[in-house]
Amino acid sequence: TEFLLFHVDKLLISYIELTLINKFNTMKTLKFKTNINCGGCVSKVTPFLNKQEGVESWEVDTANPNKILTIESDGATEEDVKSTLQKVGFKAEPVD
Repeated sequence: TEFLLFHVDKLLISYIELTLINKFNTMKTLKFKTNINCGGCVSKVTPFLNKQEGVESWEVDTANPNKILTIESDGATEEDVKSTLQKVGFKAEPVD
C-alpha cells in the first residue's frame, strides 16, 4: 500500500509540475503605450481587464510618460486587449 501511495503521490506531483511548466510556457508578456494616466482611469479599466479571458495579471505604470500597460497573458492577444480598452474609451499601442 505504501508503495502504491508513493507512486500516486509522485504522479500527482509530476502532473502538477507539468501543468505549471505548460502554463509558464504559454504565458506571454504584452506591453502597450496607453492613455490610462491616473487612478481614476485605472479604476475604470480594472473590471474589464480583470474579466478579460486570457489575462492573468496586469499593471499600468502611470508614472511613465508613455503610461505603459503590462499584461501577463495566458491566451489574450494584443488585439483582444486593444479591443477591450477601446470599449471603455482608452487607446493602447503595442510596444516592444
